[in-house]
Amino acid sequence: MTKSVIITGAGRGIGAATARTFLDAGYQVGLIGRNAETLERAANGHENALVLPCDVGVPEQVEATFAKALDSWGRLDVLFNNAGRGSPPASVDDTSVEDWLDVVRINLTGSFLCARAAFGIMRNQTPQGGRIINNGSISAHAPRPGSAPYTSTKHAITGLTKSLSLDGRAYDIVCGQIDIGNALTEMVEPMKNGIIQPDGSIKVEATMDVKHVANSVLHMAELPLDANVQFMTVMAPKMPFIGRG
Repeated sequence: MTKSVIITGAGRGIGAATARTFLDAGYQVGLIGRNAETLERAANGHENALVLPCDVGVPEQVEATFAKALDSWGRLDVLFNNAGRGSPPASVDDTSVEDWLDVVRINLTGSFLCARAAFGIMRNQTPQGGRIINNGSISAHAPRPGSAPYTSTKHAITGLTKSLSLDGRAYDIVCGQIDIGNALTEMVEPMKNGIIQPDGSIKVEATMDVKHVANSVLHMAELPLDANVQFMTVMAPKMPFIGRG
C-alpha cells in the first residue's frame, strides 16, 4: 500500500527538498504552503503530488486542507510539520508585536493546528496510527542573538512534540522532532556573507546540503510504528553550536 505524507512549508527550502525526496521514495505527497505557484514548482508535475495551498495559521483552512487530502488518499501516514518563519534580528524591546504574533501564529499555532488535524485522522483510520515529525531547529536548544520570537516558538515545539508523543501512545501515533542547523536553503544563504555572533562580531558559518535533512526525515518516517526517533539533530558540524565563543 502506498504511504501518504503531508509536508507543510513545502514550497521551498527544507520543505521542497523533503517533498521531492518522499516523491522519489514512492509516497503520495501533499504539499502545503501559502503560495500555490511555489508549491507547483516543488511538485514539478509529479503524479503523486497533491498541491494544497493553505495558511497553516488559519484553522478553517487547515481543516479543509486535511479533509481534501483524506478524500484523495483515504488515510494519512505521516505529517512533517515544517512550516515556519523568522523575524528581523532585534532585541526584544525593538521586536514588533506584529512580528511576534505572526511568528507564533505560523510556527506554533500552525504546528498545533496541523498536528491536531493529522492526529484526528490517524486516530480514526484503519489500521489506526501514524507519525508526526516536527521541525524544531537548533534554536530549540540555543538562541541566536535577537531571535526571541523564533527561539521561543522552537522551544515550544519541543513541548508539543512530547505532548503528542504521550497522547498518541493509546492510538499508535508516534511523534518525533528533527532539529536542523544551517541547512543551505534560501533562509541560510545570507550566512555565506556572515551572520552576527553573540559577541557582536560578524562571521561566516559552515553549512550543509539540505538533502541530508530530507533523507533524515525520510528515515524517521520509514520506521515501523513500534520504533521512533524521538529527537534528531542534523547540523553542519563546524557551525557554532557545541562549545563556547
